[in-house]
Amino acid sequence: MYEENIALLKKAVADHAFLIPVSRHRNADGTINTGQFKENWERQMKPFSKIRLWEKTPGFDGRDDLQKEPYMVFVPAEDPGKARGTILVAHGGGFAIRTGCEGPNVAYYFHERGYHTAILTYRLLPYSRFDAIADMQRAIRTLRARKEEIGINGKITVMGFSAGGMLSANCATHFDEGNPEHPDPVERQSSRPDGAVIGYGAITGVSFPRPFMMPEDFAGDMCGKDMEERLYLAAEKNIRYNSPPFFIWQTLSDDGRFGMNLAKELQDAQIPYELHIFEGGVHGLGMADGENDLGQDVPHITHWGTLCDEWLQMHGLKD
Repeated sequence: MYEENIALLKKAVADHAFLIPVSRHRNADGTINTGQFKENWERQMKPFSKIRLWEKTPGFDGRDDLQKEPYMVFVPAEDPGKARGTILVAHGGGFAIRTGCEGPNVAYYFHERGYHTAILTYRLLPYSRFDAIADMQRAIRTLRARKEEIGINGKITVMGFSAGGMLSANCATHFDEGNPEHPDPVERQSSRPDGAVIGYGAITGVSFPRPFMMPEDFAGDMCGKDMEERLYLAAEKNIRYNSPPFFIWQTLSDDGRFGMNLAKELQDAQIPYELHIFEGGVHGLGMADGENDLGQDVPHITHWGTLCDEWLQMHGLKD
C-alpha cells in the first residue's frame, strides 16, 4: 500500500508543495507565522498513506489543534523486493515549525538513490523536546516491528536537519535495546539507530557561551530549561561506547566549532564519524539545490548528499 507514496512524493517535490519562501515566514509584527507551516504540512501530507506511531500517543492532548498525533510516511525504494536499509528523516524548524525542504525533499533525494525512506512528523511546541525524542524512538521501534510487512531489513539511519539534527543526535545517544517482556510488540524492539546523519544540528547549550540562536536566559530555550536538561540534551555530553557511527555536516555560518566539538567527543569514544564543514552557504539549506525556503543553490554544498550516500554504503546501511 505504501508504493503509492512514491508518486505522491515525486509530485509534491516537483510542485514545491512543502516549500514556503522565507519572505512569507513572518507575520507583520515580525513574529514567525508558525501556523502556516503546520497547516501546509498537514494539507500536503493528507493524501499519503501514513503509519501511526501509537494508537493513542502518551501525553498527546488538544493543546495545539494544528498538530496531529505523530506519524511517519514510509516511501519504499523502487525495488520493493529487496530489503534495504531505511533512512528516517526529521525536518528542522526550531521545534516550532515544519521545514519541508528538510523533510520530503531530502527523503525524495535519497529515495532516488535506492533507499527506503520515512518522513517523521514529530511533536512541536507547545510539546517538549523530550516528546519529540520519544516520537523518533517510537518510529525506530515501529519500523523494526513492521520490517517484514513493509519489506525492510531493520537497519535504520536517523537523518535530521537543524532541530531534526539535534533530535537525531539525541536518539543516537539515548536509546535502549527494548523490553522483551513488554505487552506491546513495538516496545520490544531496540530504539538504537544504526547510523546518524546530522545536518547542521550539532547545536548544544553547554559547550560554548551563547551558541547559535540561543537566548541569554534559559526561558523557552530549545536546548533545555535548566542545566540538568541542557546536559541531557547536549549530544556531545552523552556519547556512549555503543553509539552508532555519525555523519556530520554543516556550514561555517553555523559556527564550525559545534561540528568539531561533537566529532572530538566521538573520536575520544572511538565511535566512527565523518565531518564536513563547508565554507559558504547558510543555515537551512537542506540539499542546497535551490529547493529550499531560501532559494539557495550551492553546488559545492550539494555534494554532501553524494558523500553521505557513499558513507552509508561504507557502513552497510543501504543494502
